[in-house]
Amino acid sequence: IQAYAARAVGWRRALAVHSWIVVKPAGADRYSRYEVMGWGVGNGAPAVRVDRTGPDNYWFGAHPELLLDLRGPAAEAQVEKVKAAVERYPYPNSYVTWPGPNSNTFTAFVAREVPELGLALPPTAIGKDFIGFTPFAAAPSGTGLQLSLFGLAGLTVAMKEGLELNLLGFTFGVSAFPPTLKLPGIGSI
Repeated sequence: IQAYAARAVGWRRALAVHSWIVVKPAGADRYSRYEVMGWGVGNGAPAVRVDRTGPDNYWFGAHPELLLDLRGPAAEAQVEKVKAAVERYPYPNSYVTWPGPNSNTFTAFVAREVPELGLALPPTAIGKDFIGFTPFAAAPSGTGLQLSLFGLAGLTVAMKEGLELNLLGFTFGVSAFPPTLKLPGIGSI
């Protein structure tokens, strides 16, 4: 199981990333890539796309960053859970660039549904904090809690994410392990 993020397309590149998740069960010939895209949704295309391209292909010229690489028996135990989470995604035909639901909302949803992954998304994953109409959820990594008002304002406190303040989709935060400062557009320092 792997998760990736790459800088977004066009002007959004300065502020945000696009994220996705891939799985390859033991014995499979290839990975399956799951992501959410907005192109075509207004004309009836589904937002959730499967196997649109290879697992770690560039995202419109942007080199992907590997966020999670889980292998062996630990991964095998989670593959079906990831696939089931993809099927349960509550916005399969919706895409809103800001504040969500978007590609980062999708990856964060899968991470919350399968907390064993321990996946924390980067601060540039605008939309990761969109949790719908419920104000409380687990942090994407499964190591803490999150409060969010439609992805426009919120707070995450978790072992993996640290302390993150979300204001209008932008993340400001700090983390102790490793010591990290999180800034909008820049990401983690």
